[in-house]
Amino acid sequence: MEDRNKAGRLELLGMSFMLMFSSIGGLTLGIVFVVALGLVPLYIGVLGLLAIALMTRRFADVHRVWIGRRLGIAIERPYLPLPDIGMHQRIMVMFKDPATWRDHAWLWVNGTVGFTITVTNIALFGGALFQLTMPLWWTLFDIPGEWGMFGITGVMAVDDTTSAAVYGIPTGLVYLGLWWWLGPILLRSYGLLSKVLLGPTTETRLADRVRVLTESRAETVDTQAAEIRRIERDLHDGAQARLVALGMSLGMAEEMIERDPKAAAKLLAEARDNSVAALVELRDLVRGIHPPLLADRGLDGAVRALALNHPADVEVDIALPGRPHAPVESAAYFAIAEALTNSAKYSGAARAWVRVMYVRGQLSMLVGDDGRGGASISPGGGLDGIAKRLSSFDGTLSVRSPLGGPTIVTMDIPCELM
Repeated sequence: MEDRNKAGRLELLGMSFMLMFSSIGGLTLGIVFVVALGLVPLYIGVLGLLAIALMTRRFADVHRVWIGRRLGIAIERPYLPLPDIGMHQRIMVMFKDPATWRDHAWLWVNGTVGFTITVTNIALFGGALFQLTMPLWWTLFDIPGEWGMFGITGVMAVDDTTSAAVYGIPTGLVYLGLWWWLGPILLRSYGLLSKVLLGPTTETRLADRVRVLTESRAETVDTQAAEIRRIERDLHDGAQARLVALGMSLGMAEEMIERDPKAAAKLLAEARDNSVAALVELRDLVRGIHPPLLADRGLDGAVRALALNHPADVEVDIALPGRPHAPVESAAYFAIAEALTNSAKYSGAARAWVRVMYVRGQLSMLVGDDGRGGASISPGGGLDGIAKRLSSFDGTLSVRSPLGGPTIVTMDIPCELM
């Protein structure tokens, strides 16, 4: 544990050097931005502002990653999405985005307060190193005059190697203790300060939430319309055609029953076959809308039934303290079903697994296989359809599928259990 703590503090020390130099670069970028702002009446000033704004976003993104990885403080990107086309529209959206101006405010705060924080951490370590090695300096070099403890002349004066050891080492240990204690606190305060300016505000989160829900609602409407068209097509091409043939067979049998009973019996047999086929197709259609097994036995029973029909050996582990509400349960079932279908079609897996659990207010589903990998979310694909289905419930989907496998599809839906 001690070695890990020491390594962590030395890593923070290295990060302090990195942040110190980057804060100087960021401050330079802020100064150039102010100069470009003064040149806005000239066209070159507008282009300069755009270039600097893009550079600042990239600069801020790098710091978000650093702070997230090194300090464990996650900072989300707060920017509004830029339009795909139109330079003028992109410029207008960028400069109307409050996050753009917060980034530039952060450049100045980072170049002053952030610089001070990182330099303090470096200075504490440097002071400790200098004081602890003071006897070495007195031995190697003929240092004239008197040195005082904590740099105060006349206080515990140091004028030879012995006094340097007596007074320098305790002073160095004090500095080292301060650095050991304050280093993580200083760097964490730097991360939290950066998060205030680089992260999304409550208003930004709300606006982004409204945008996501608006897009999700539009996609849900489109998906529902497509589903209705599919049901209509399946009824028209399947059960309806069977029932029409059934009616025709019965009508012809009615006409022929007296003059040709054998032919009528044959037509009745065809009618019976058509009625059975129509019933099977209607059951399949109903199962595609909301499987009766899901309503009767819940997600556990329905998913286990899916696993039995999968070509690979599927391990199912579902641990839920209750049942989700019906719409969420249905969405979860079809998401798992589509993920298993994709696995069967494309992965070539010998083994697959399904994990479903309820963690911190979220229905968490994991579908994986040991197939060839390489799966991705492509527009119009099966995984994209799952993502759109889940987005209606504020759900998320992520895929990890390196070439050679394994493929792991993770899906989460925030919900309450009954």
